[in-house]
Formats: sequence, C-alpha cells, structure tokens
Amino acid sequence: MVKTTLKIDGMMCGMCEAHINDCIRNNFKVKKVTSSHTKNQSVIISEQELDKNALKKAVDSTGYKLLGVRSEPYEKKGLFSAFKK
Repeated sequence: MVKTTLKIDGMMCGMCEAHINDCIRNNFKVKKVTSSHTKNQSVIISEQELDKNALKKAVDSTGYKLLGVRSEPYEKKGLFSAFKK
C-alpha cells in the first residue's frame, strides 16, 4: 500500500474538497482519498504508486493547482497492530 500526499492550491471549502476527491476517484484506482481545504492537501491510499504526471494533469484540469506530490509506504493501522510487537 502507498500513501500519497498532494499539496493543492485553490481549495476554499468542503465542495472544493469533494471536487478533488471525485477527480481522484474517477481517474485512479484508490482505496481511500480525503482532502482538506484548511491544510491545502489531499491524502490518497492506493495499492500501487500513482503516476505523478497523471495526478498533475487530473488535478490541474479541475481548476486547482497541484504544487507537490509525496509518496511513502503505508501500513494500515488496525485494532491488532499494537499486539504485533
């Protein structure tokens, strides 16, 4: 699993967050996407790393501006993760 954090300029409200979330869901195979206009970011959880150029094209097509992309491995934190030690 991969966690991808997008830095996005132009989101002003909850509807802006919904536009970005819909754009990501419609263009990429993702497990989860959440956006925050107050943090100017979207966080995506996916099975595979997402293409950065495709992300930029998709986000920029919505009228918002993709300023940066950061990817890192993601491990789901579950109820039993504390017991794995």
